[in-house]
Amino acid sequence: MRSSPHKTDGERIVIAHGGGGELTQRLIAERFLPKLGNPLLNPLTDSAVLPVEAGRVALTTDAFVVQPLEFPGGDIGRLAVCGTVNDLAVMGAVPEALTLALVIEEGLCTDLLDRIVDSIARAAGEAGVVIAAGDTKVVERQRGDGLTITTAGIGRMREDVRLGMDRISPGDAVMVSGRIAEHGLAVMSAREGLAFETELRSDVAPLSGLVGSLFEAGAEVKFLRDPTRGGLAGVLADLAEQTGLSVEVEERAIPISAAGRHAAELLGLDPLTVANEGKVVCVADGSEVEGILKILHGHPLGRHAACVGRMLASQPALVELVTTTGGRRIVPRPYGEELPRIC
Repeated sequence: MRSSPHKTDGERIVIAHGGGGELTQRLIAERFLPKLGNPLLNPLTDSAVLPVEAGRVALTTDAFVVQPLEFPGGDIGRLAVCGTVNDLAVMGAVPEALTLALVIEEGLCTDLLDRIVDSIARAAGEAGVVIAAGDTKVVERQRGDGLTITTAGIGRMREDVRLGMDRISPGDAVMVSGRIAEHGLAVMSAREGLAFETELRSDVAPLSGLVGSLFEAGAEVKFLRDPTRGGLAGVLADLAEQTGLSVEVEERAIPISAAGRHAAELLGLDPLTVANEGKVVCVADGSEVEGILKILHGHPLGRHAACVGRMLASQPALVELVTTTGGRRIVPRPYGEELPRIC
């Protein structure tokens, strides 16, 4: 279902809001600064100036085109903040600041825009980041899909953290921080013609606190990745291809809600391939599993964390799922995106 700019009554965005004149200034002053303002953003200069300490920084960028713009559990604004923060967090960085560029379609209701900006502010607060710089553009009707958001994020790298697939060895454990497939299935449930008896909610959330709890506890983590597009299957395929090791996964160990499993079956989707926006895949030595799961279970976003598999030296390097019936099947990398405009 396309999120129509005409869905909500009220004032609407017009082309002149993007012209750089009085309406642009009012849009920024009335709808963005009151919610996102901070000492870095408030001067509205061409660039924000950030103090940089000695050491390394992580830098990432992303674009968000999800439809509909609002879905159970989140919206495009929360998704943009969390997606960027999470890309920094799984690199071992402490997220600090984001940039935010919005391409708004003419006709978008300002009430909807206000809700999304409110959501951006809340998500940034949860993640402990500021919006340091931003931009807005307005495009003609039918050219902007309602709203598109592009972000960039910067974070300070932790000095004592070293993550990478080069550290992974046979016998290492593969863990996931919670129930999979909730984001993609929630977005699908919000689209025209789809409804489920039990409402699914997106898992979209900033992972910086959860990941930080691992490092602060001294957990010996080797690799982290958030399983977004391509889902868990995509991350597992990367592990096999880039390490030259096989991944053996226990189907019964993979956390998934009953509603998620039902929705995936109804839609004919493999939940392993469905996008997540608030989960992290963690690889560590097998001896670390108990301690890492204890840390994850102690965080609100990690209550359903589980060890789902292990790395093996068997060749050729494949991802193999041990099914609940005791059979085995190869899990391929998703060929394309089964669910368009999920993130």
